[in-house]
Amino acid sequence: MSESAVNRPVGRRTFVLGTAAAAGTAALAGPLAQTASAASFGYTDDGSNYVVDTGANLVFKVSKTNGDLTSLVYRGTEYQGYGGKNSHIESGLGTSTVSIKQSGTTILISVAYGTLKHYYAARSGENNVYLWTNRADTSVASTRFILRVKAGLFLNDEPDSYTYAPTTIEASDVFAKSDGQTRSKHYSKLRVIDYNYVGWSANGVGLWIVRSNHEKASGGPFYRSLLRHQSADGGGLYEILHYAQNQTENERFGLQGPYVIALTDGGAPSSSLYPGTLTTSWADSLGISGYVASGGRGRVAGVGITGRDTSYAYTVGLANSAAQYWGSARSSDGYFSIGGVLAGTYTLTVFKGELAVYTSSVSVSAGGTTTLNTLAIPSSNDPSNASAIWRINNWNGTPSGFKNADLMLYAHPSDVRASSWTGNVVIGSGTETSAFPCYLWKDVNSGLIVYFKLTAAQAAAAHTLRIGVTTAYANGRPQVVINDTWTSAVPSPPTQPSTRSLTVGSYRGNNNTFTYSVPASAWLTDTSAYNTLKIYVASGSGTTSYLSAGTSIDAIDLLA
Repeated sequence: MSESAVNRPVGRRTFVLGTAAAAGTAALAGPLAQTASAASFGYTDDGSNYVVDTGANLVFKVSKTNGDLTSLVYRGTEYQGYGGKNSHIESGLGTSTVSIKQSGTTILISVAYGTLKHYYAARSGENNVYLWTNRADTSVASTRFILRVKAGLFLNDEPDSYTYAPTTIEASDVFAKSDGQTRSKHYSKLRVIDYNYVGWSANGVGLWIVRSNHEKASGGPFYRSLLRHQSADGGGLYEILHYAQNQTENERFGLQGPYVIALTDGGAPSSSLYPGTLTTSWADSLGISGYVASGGRGRVAGVGITGRDTSYAYTVGLANSAAQYWGSARSSDGYFSIGGVLAGTYTLTVFKGELAVYTSSVSVSAGGTTTLNTLAIPSSNDPSNASAIWRINNWNGTPSGFKNADLMLYAHPSDVRASSWTGNVVIGSGTETSAFPCYLWKDVNSGLIVYFKLTAAQAAAAHTLRIGVTTAYANGRPQVVINDTWTSAVPSPPTQPSTRSLTVGSYRGNNNTFTYSVPASAWLTDTSAYNTLKIYVASGSGTTSYLSAGTSIDAIDLLA
């Protein structure tokens, strides 16, 4: 199937992704309203599969051998399967112990594969499949559930994640079309905090995966991962429970879910299924390994946050080695509330955009609410508050605003749509930020020049230069040269993810600020002349081109 065929509009306008204003909380809330009749609710055994009829319009099958989802029939149409593959955890678990039981209006299928436990649940009268996955250790390398959808049923409304193109340009997962545009399953554009569900809608049918609260995932609210893709032989919808690529945290283990396969009449899935909204008290007594009911969870509420820059959104995160949660701070006063939190002690972090500007510790008890007084962000914690002679971009933990920054969320740096990665910058031109490339690589644009003038008083003093980065590849870090006479030392590399990042749609790593103490002797004394700042990428690692050592830029400034 050609890409143009996949892109051809089919049926009604597609609903793609749901937003999540306060996603990440672990509160779980009620199922969709039941259909008028659930007379056929129940299950059978066809010898190879357990066959579940929800009593609505959905019948699905689960293999008794390996726990794969082998069939997903909605209103008589089969949606599961492309390329002869089933839907499953990872690429399939292999021989597993699979069992089924019915408890009143709920059917639960349990899959055991070594230490990993996986579950499918159906509710009478609902067109939903609820899933949980309990990963106890690293015996399964990483955890995803992929729903494999037959070709031709839905249009490709996110063409940048289309994975069928004639030329492979990186690894085996980034491709180029003949017109120079790039494609990859990695190009989802969105962070976890940005969506509640992913999927497609056409011809009066919507097929979605509603994500879990990600409490046992890693990477925090701004992590980017695979969401969905389409290829010549079908499409995939993902729930990524742990993904090692460009990962900033150690793995967490334990039960994740529920996440939901939801079938609709074409509209978005019900908001009652969203993370932070869905309740599953009906699952409390099902015996799901690692399950913690709402009574075993607590809440953190903050009355406000002061010291904010109100032009930015603020997020409050909770994290420890066992779990993670987050919620949005109210724009008017910084109030926040994060519910469904497992009991324990957490590091609380306040983010301006994606930049951590405040941290503290908070303890949560089962069934209780921890109420926090107003959190005051010290002025010195926000680098934007420092007085600067000049500044390129504002500090917010992202490269947003720099050249090519938006495109890099859904394209390879070699994409024909990218503006030139080279080109120098003049302070005072009015285009300092938009002309400065969001990423620097040793083999592509190292040595970029910033031109600036100083007054006599400024040139007579030493100054601190700061370069903020959001991530780095192959230990790339900036070394600077002033006026071709003063060269900084090569800074030590901060801890950053070791895998690809800049070429697969992600700038998210560990924010780090490099500081350089530049002596007065480095400046030009002629106030009419431009000083030059050359920024090089230092590293002995990486390969060539866009896989040479590189880094993503947050902001650059010269302090007064």
